[in-house]
Amino acid sequence: MTDPPSWAVRLRAERRNRLWSSKDMAARLREVADDRTRERLPTAESLRRMIRSWEAGEHRPGELYAELYSRALGIDAGDLFGTSPPPVPTAAPATVAPDPELYERITAAVDQPQRVDAVTVEWLERCLAEHRRVEDTVGGRPLLPVVRAQLDTVATLARGASGALADRMVAMLGQYAQFIAWMCQDSGDHAAALAWYDRSHGWALEAGDASLASTTLNMRAHLAWSLGDAPRCVRLAEASRWHDGRTTLGVQGMAAQMAARGHAEMGEANLARRLLEEAEELIRTAAEHPEDEPPWMYFYGDGWFDMQRGMAELVLGDAGRAVAFLERGLATLPDSYRRDRAWFGTCLARAYAVAGNVEAAEAIAVAVAPDAVAVNRFARQDLRKVAKALRAIRPRSGQAVEEALHATA
Repeated sequence: MTDPPSWAVRLRAERRNRLWSSKDMAARLREVADDRTRERLPTAESLRRMIRSWEAGEHRPGELYAELYSRALGIDAGDLFGTSPPPVPTAAPATVAPDPELYERITAAVDQPQRVDAVTVEWLERCLAEHRRVEDTVGGRPLLPVVRAQLDTVATLARGASGALADRMVAMLGQYAQFIAWMCQDSGDHAAALAWYDRSHGWALEAGDASLASTTLNMRAHLAWSLGDAPRCVRLAEASRWHDGRTTLGVQGMAAQMAARGHAEMGEANLARRLLEEAEELIRTAAEHPEDEPPWMYFYGDGWFDMQRGMAELVLGDAGRAVAFLERGLATLPDSYRRDRAWFGTCLARAYAVAGNVEAAEAIAVAVAPDAVAVNRFARQDLRKVAKALRAIRPRSGQAVEEALHATA
């Protein structure tokens, strides 16, 4: 029988030094968690079994429990588990892992921010781009702490940069803040999202990045739309176009369609459709030169716009047009976009329900339920509305949707 690893011995020793039982340790882990995390923790008895398993070295605590241990014991996780964190936290795939030379360069810049250079900045930009794509698949919740930790490092490096590199670093801060704001919004923390959008806008203006400033205002418009405030959605989308002439065509098209969705919510069909036509022209022209668009616009194209237009038509009451646009857009959306496929699939199920096609609505709703539960809480909420609408059309017709939601919860 082999001895337990050193980290397991430390966990047991630190608990015993405090005269805590495993029950006490479980209670401490629960106490230091935030409210959302605490709700997801297992029962006290399950936690005690996990603690005994960790102390025996049978399993190593994951990132979440390592952080809880660190808080409960007041010991740095690296010291507690005998690991050294990377110079810049990352959840990106191995394709962006720095080679030894770049790793040393990044480490040196973190230790001495005045040594930051273009090579380090390019790696950080590439890493952020990969984080965006990872978030499309897994959602924002698991990425949020990693990206926030990375932002702290980028802020430190920005203080050491000078000249054109300083502008580039400040613009990157704005991009990080925008991404964090989106993940906060996606997780339902609207107050934090608004604060981060404001911070992103401030950094965008400081860096002279008109496209980022415009996008940030447009994302605030999206937040207003998600909260049911259509007039504010329109005002913010229009404000984002104050930068027209200094922004890319894709950014302008995104703002036009956002304003259109606000007008659609207010029942202004003619104005909404006119703006959608303008947005379509801008987006198609932008698609001819995708290299001119900023990196956060990677997802924006004809297919994505079709789905946005389908949403607007659904609000305007034209279920047939909504189905056509949504199906065409979804056909172009890669499987890796789990969050978006869950949302737009839910919209398609709603459109079929409005059109009275119960079988199609139910089949689509059941198909997207697993991804909705896993990575898109807004889709999950709307699927329950779809189930209710189906029951109103035909008794028991929404039961399969409810069962699918419960089975994957």
